[in-house]
Amino acid sequence: MTDAPSRTLVIDTATAACSVALIEDGRVIAAQHREVGRGHAEQLLPMIADLPDGGRAAHILVDVGPGSFTGLRVGIAAARGLALGWDASVAGYSSLSLIAAADFAAGRTGEIAVMLEGGHGEVFVQSFTAGPAPLDDLASLKPDVAIAALGDRYPVGNGVRWLQQVAPELAGQPALPDASDALLLPQALATLPPRPVYGRAPDAKLPGGKVPA
Repeated sequence: MTDAPSRTLVIDTATAACSVALIEDGRVIAAQHREVGRGHAEQLLPMIADLPDGGRAAHILVDVGPGSFTGLRVGIAAARGLALGWDASVAGYSSLSLIAAADFAAGRTGEIAVMLEGGHGEVFVQSFTAGPAPLDDLASLKPDVAIAALGDRYPVGNGVRWLQQVAPELAGQPALPDASDALLLPQALATLPPRPVYGRAPDAKLPGGKVPA
């Protein structure tokens, strides 16, 4: 996150985890991370309020997906609302790139395939090399298709357990995004528009069959 404002609030509610972090001058000064499953809306604002200065920052960075339809909207709505109230800038990052950044920072070498649980028994998949740098586009795949597409890439993320139901012998590293790892993202992956990246069409439909934006 080079050239970022001196203080950044990071919000991550895209998955079963709910986490926040306050980054200042290139270091994490406070953070909270909880695996809540559901209930992000009830957890998020108190977690932000517990940060120094109530989490107030000149810049807000939020996970825009892919992930849970409800979780994504909770985090992005909070980021936009706080940015408006604080006159702060706001940008997004991918949950998959954040997991990739953390995994490479922990010493992984070679190529990885980041996989998060998706809807209808599918997994969100994207491959990365060190940087992290994406090698392909985001896809939502059935576990058997994802396994066939793995090649030599090491699977990382909570979607690994879906693959292991099909191939129990498959190695992998379960992981969820953690807001405090946003410090590891290159600038190019931390400047996405603050709007949801669903990875697949949301199940929810508005009257008339329209998909929510």
